[in-house]
Order: sequence, then C-alpha cells, then structure tokens
Amino acid sequence: MSLQQWVDESRSIVFFGGAGVSTESGIPDFRSQDGLYHMQYRWPPEEILSHDFFMKNPEEFYRFYRDKMLPLEAAPNAAHLTLARLEEAGRLLGIVTQNIDGLHQKAGSRHVDELHGSVHRNYCMTCHAFYGPGFIRGSRGVPRCSCGGIIKPDVVLYGEGLDNDVVDDAVSMIRKADLMIVAGTSLTVYPAAGLLRYFRGSHLVLINRDPTPMDDLADLCLHESVGKVLGALKIPPREEEE
Repeated sequence: MSLQQWVDESRSIVFFGGAGVSTESGIPDFRSQDGLYHMQYRWPPEEILSHDFFMKNPEEFYRFYRDKMLPLEAAPNAAHLTLARLEEAGRLLGIVTQNIDGLHQKAGSRHVDELHGSVHRNYCMTCHAFYGPGFIRGSRGVPRCSCGGIIKPDVVLYGEGLDNDVVDDAVSMIRKADLMIVAGTSLTVYPAAGLLRYFRGSHLVLINRDPTPMDDLADLCLHESVGKVLGALKIPPREEEE
C-alpha cells in the first residue's frame, strides 16, 4: 500500500509535525545550526530559550529571540498547503505541531494544536494584555506593557510545562485517527514525542530526512522532503462529492 492509497481510504487523518515541516519555508532548525549560533551568542540556544534564562536575563533572551525566532515573512510551503486542503476536504481531523511559527494557520488550517505555543501571541506578565509579534520585533531591549510589566512570548520554554488543554485535545484527536502522519521531527523531544503512544489506528507513517528512534514502529517510513511527499498527494474529494 502507498501513502496515497491510505489517504484515499482514510476519513480521520491526524498530522504530527516538527521543525522539518517549516525548514522548507526558510525557517532553520536551530539544533542543526549550533556552530553558527555559537559565533554570535555566549550560550547555546537551549539555554537561552529556557524559563530560568528568560527570568534572569530577559534582555539577552530577546536579542536571540528577535534575531532567530520571528520569521514573520515566511510563507507556507507545499506541506502546509496540502494539509489545509486535506482538512477542507474533510479528511484531516487536525494538526498537532511542535512549531511556533503559525504557518499552518497561515496556509488555512483551522484545527491546529500548538504544543509549544506561538510567536504570534505575547502577553504582559503583570496584567496579561495581548501584544502581536510586530510589537515584539519593533521593540528594543526588554519589551514592556503600557502598565510597565514585562511581555513574554506565549511559547513553551525549556523548563516549562505544556498546556494541559492543548495536550488533551491532541490526545483526543490522535485516539480517533485511522491514519497518523508524523513528519519533520526527530521524535526525541518529550513529552511531545510521547503522544504517539495514543495512536491506535490502522497506519502510522513517518516522513523525515534522517532516521528516528521510532522508524521501526511505522507502517511506512520515508526519508525524504516533507514538502515533496505531501505536495505530491492528490486530495480526495469530500464524500458528498464522490
């Protein structure tokens, strides 16, 4: 059986994606760029993007964050667009993503569980007022609210827990899925990667350029470009149109 055949037969697809889904939109995976980042920063990205670092050194956090984490001009690629069309066709239950770039929504997807939050939401730590990403990028030093409070991106930093409501919805979707497509993720970041254990459907498909620890569990494993594989899919019509 091929991925296309499984997509044709499925009515409850769930997509689980990581950084590799967005690299084809020009957004780098910082884990593969440590050499470059270490030339500019005294700390590794994982330390800068931690809760403790943000609280102790917010100005240095924001220097890195503005430079590396706000690719607001990035456009959805073939993977994002195909998934939006699958949802529109009534075949995709939703998307569970580890990415914080908002490209799935930009492509038109509606049911997106953002496990690690989004750069498009920022809140004052004092009064909880909302600020968009343009405000953060245009600010200097540590961005502050009109009330004087520090503004924090609504992203899950290292050392912080995932949002329980988001996780619960993701688990509910995965449990209902008959086909689960996992793409662009090394499946080494927990607890996000642990969500795969809730899948009880017919077929698990892994798409990633490099091998993952869960390749042996997949019914189909493709070490290829996510955009190339998903972009080649033909979207089945809605059932009422068949």
